[in-house]
Amino acid sequence: MYAIIRAGGKQAKVSEGDVIAIERIKTADAEVTFTPLLVVQDDGEVISERAALGKAKVVAEVLGESRGDKVEVFKYKNKTGYRRRQGHRQTYTTIQVTAIETGAKVEKKSEKKAEKKSEKKSEKKAEKKSEKKAEKKSEKKTKEKASTEEKAPAKAASAPKDKDEATPEPKAEAPAAETAAGDEEA
Repeated sequence: MYAIIRAGGKQAKVSEGDVIAIERIKTADAEVTFTPLLVVQDDGEVISERAALGKAKVVAEVLGESRGDKVEVFKYKNKTGYRRRQGHRQTYTTIQVTAIETGAKVEKKSEKKAEKKSEKKSEKKAEKKSEKKAEKKSEKKTKEKASTEEKAPAKAASAPKDKDEATPEPKAEAPAAETAAGDEEA
């Protein structure tokens, strides 16, 4: 089993018995607890839910403090004579992980909640699908009704009601042709 913990703005992968150096912790206690970001159990089960991780904890024992390697900071600007030299040594706290505890009861509840959520989602999806199918069927029916109604009035309008309407009216020829001919004579 291992866990990912956050300490000093950095994350570390730890398992029981590991000795790691983290950034300095100011504490008088000999024991420190961390809330894990992720826990992977021996059987491969991953715990990443907030509720389950809130109950889980990583317990570590403080072994002591040490200082890291010296880091030299040298600032230099060309042709101006600007040179600054500075050193830095980071202080670290050495810890040994003694236990990784998980809330086993919380995991079971969270699994049940996840199952219920997935069931609800599947039910909602099925309802939405059935609603969409019903909407499509009703749209098709309305389109069919509308198309048959449009066709029927068009046929009725084109069919003559009386015999007088059946005979076409003679078209009068345009007097424009006469005027055009009259212009040529003048």
